[in-house]
Amino acid sequence: MSPTRKKLICALLAASASAMFIAAPAYAADLKIALAADVSSLDPHFVNIAPNIALSQHMFDALVHVDPNGQLIPGLAVSWKAVNPTTWEFKLRPNVKFHDGSDLTAEDVAFSLDRPASLTNSPGPFTSYTKQIVGKEIVDAQTIRLKTSTPYGPLPLDVSSIFIVSKKAAQQAGTEDFNSGKAAVGSGPFKFGSYKRGDRIELVRNDAYWGTKPAWDKVTFRIIASDTPRLTALLAGEVDAIESVPTVDIGKVRTNPKFRIEQKVSWRTIFWHLDQSRDKSPFVFDKSGKPLDKNPLKDVRVRQAISKAINRQVLVEQTMEGLAVPASNVVSPGIFGHAETLKVEAYDVAGAKKLLAEAGYPDGFAVTLHGPNNRYVNDDQIVQTTAQFLSRIGIQAKVETMPLSSYFGKARAGEFSMSLLGWGSLAGDFTLRSLLGTPDPDSGWGTWNWGKYSNPKVDQAVRTALSSVDTQKREAAAKEGAVTALKDYAVIPLHHQYATWAVRKGVKYIARTDEFTFAHQFVPE
Repeated sequence: MSPTRKKLICALLAASASAMFIAAPAYAADLKIALAADVSSLDPHFVNIAPNIALSQHMFDALVHVDPNGQLIPGLAVSWKAVNPTTWEFKLRPNVKFHDGSDLTAEDVAFSLDRPASLTNSPGPFTSYTKQIVGKEIVDAQTIRLKTSTPYGPLPLDVSSIFIVSKKAAQQAGTEDFNSGKAAVGSGPFKFGSYKRGDRIELVRNDAYWGTKPAWDKVTFRIIASDTPRLTALLAGEVDAIESVPTVDIGKVRTNPKFRIEQKVSWRTIFWHLDQSRDKSPFVFDKSGKPLDKNPLKDVRVRQAISKAINRQVLVEQTMEGLAVPASNVVSPGIFGHAETLKVEAYDVAGAKKLLAEAGYPDGFAVTLHGPNNRYVNDDQIVQTTAQFLSRIGIQAKVETMPLSSYFGKARAGEFSMSLLGWGSLAGDFTLRSLLGTPDPDSGWGTWNWGKYSNPKVDQAVRTALSSVDTQKREAAAKEGAVTALKDYAVIPLHHQYATWAVRKGVKYIARTDEFTFAHQFVPE
């Protein structure tokens, strides 16, 4: 071989090796993500909160998955159908393996659907998704039928929240066995690596995953709850991506050539609950500070006046810095049951004052607005801005915000008169049942109905929706319930916030309306 030819071949081999060296990290590297909230447990059935659910999705699968736009898609079930009004049949995906190499069967599905009810010490149970199921029939290893006592249309959506665990691994296991990794045997795209609460979770790729394999050998989730340190970690190159980017910093990140912003309108609607059950409300006063004997928030004219006083466009553009869209519904556009006929309330100070006068409050009154200061995008500022709007129609509004750890308990106990809440859901009838259904502890209706609103017409529309296995009829009834409730000003919708991620260049993320951060949906460019 001539020296020239030998040099050429060596050069080509060197170039090829170099290309391989450059390309390999993109698909065989570690991914580091900073999360904005702690993951309190790896037990997928222990506590029903968003950070835990998002993490569980990495190690476990549900029968039904949800795509980035909030639509139901096949998961462990390749198909499902209502074989009669009270029976749903799910056909399981064949040849799915758990992380330990064992086969996933209908027995594991049945066990997983039963398990949430066995965790009697759960601070946030998943049983709201399983209590409709009164019977299970295992037809064969790949087919299971779930029976309900009455017709129930949303069952496929319910089971999208129940993760399937290995019966063998979890039958005698407690929550700590999942946290240690001993029982964390799922079928998801990643396997357990390590877990240190409040600090980090490490997962490794499941090379036997039935779906699209993750692009990363390993993913490390770092828990960085504070906005500034989380952003600093990204800018310093300590992590590849962060969720919940502070609104004040999005412009800076967007113009930095080293990073990119990924966004989507969230499923989360921000709105005001108003006390509508008590004749005397704890934080409603006359302007001298004396408690009012009559609760003005029970009057629909007062509630409408409050809605008209809020300039949602200014709220979105200034307080939210453009990272939201004005809301007319309690579910976002594109979500099942969003009623297009409902329009965003027009800002109308004169109209609001007229309504207050008609209701007997020509000079207004005083009220304290309560909200969290560490849960939603710019939540403290939203409360402050609402107070400023109300002052223009004669309602003297005081502001009290507090950490979520204190706020939710007080709000659910009915300690406030006006309270800010954010709600994300993939179905309007689900949302109405929880937020505006007449409270009933036995049925679980109205569990988040802080204002204790009650309207038989809304309840009936929601019942009709939930009992329909015909998708079109179900959605029509859900929209009817939404229109009835919101024309009654049951709550005051403000906006749908954006979900925002920042990632380093070279990595892309498929932004999700449910705000979840999934490592397996980050891909190298």
